Amino acid sequence: MSHESSTTPDPTVGQPGSGPVGPPTTSAPHVDEAGRPSDSAGQAWQGKAIPSHGFSGDQGDADPELLAALAEVRARPGPGNEAVLMERVARSRWLVPVVAVATEVDTSSGHAADTRSDMAAVTLTAPDGSRALPMFSSLAALAEWDPAARPVPVRAAAAAQAAISEECHVLVVDVASEHATVLRPSMLWALAQERAWTPSHLDNHVAAAVAAAVAGEDAVVDHRLEAGEPAGAGVLRVVLGLRPGLDGDTVSTIATRIGERIATDGETRARIDALTFALEAAR
Repeated sequence: MSHESSTTPDPTVGQPGSGPVGPPTTSAPHVDEAGRPSDSAGQAWQGKAIPSHGFSGDQGDADPELLAALAEVRARPGPGNEAVLMERVARSRWLVPVVAVATEVDTSSGHAADTRSDMAAVTLTAPDGSRALPMFSSLAALAEWDPAARPVPVRAAAAAQAAISEECHVLVVDVASEHATVLRPSMLWALAQERAWTPSHLDNHVAAAVAAAVAGEDAVVDHRLEAGEPAGAGVLRVVLGLRPGLDGDTVSTIATRIGERIATDGETRARIDALTFALEAAR
């Protein structure tokens, strides 16, 4: 979104011999074939309405139930509390910050002055290079982070889709607050795809993908999925029940093959934040 302004003076106004300057004139209003007021394309204004994005009554306050869910996840991270939080996140209004970025600067007067600027979405970059899109539950939370940022109200799905388009890996909620929370990649993709988020060890799609990856391994007698550690990190632990007598190199090769098969499916990868294996003797 660009912002430009320019003025062009009328060369006759106020010049000697130009004659009296009368009141400004306006062109006749546009009308349609029936004589009704219309836009420049001849479409009648009657019956038209400004589209609503569902935020007309929004005062910029945070949803109390959302704040409670954020606080609960901070205090007791785990799949159950995270599932409750994601339900609230998906239904809430979010404020995504944009800031003015100068694209043209005039230095002819000796001082730099912006002559053109674009509104740009803000992204955060961690030391490891991963990127995050910040989003805020309220105007107060946004102002606490950057009072100059302009809030754009959006649904959670739109925020997640914007994050993916900006090559972000996660969403960060209320980054400057005491309840700041990172929504992991599996959560980001669930919001963007407008589907309910499910912990990976309880996800039917993940279960089917892991079963298919394990099926070709004769040395694997059985397997199961568990929530891994630490809590709140979204780790999927795949427990493999192996037949006895396998050496360490063979076990490592089996686990690597299974992991590679799981990773070949993009939809499965989008539902798993991290993957570990645990081994046990087959029962």
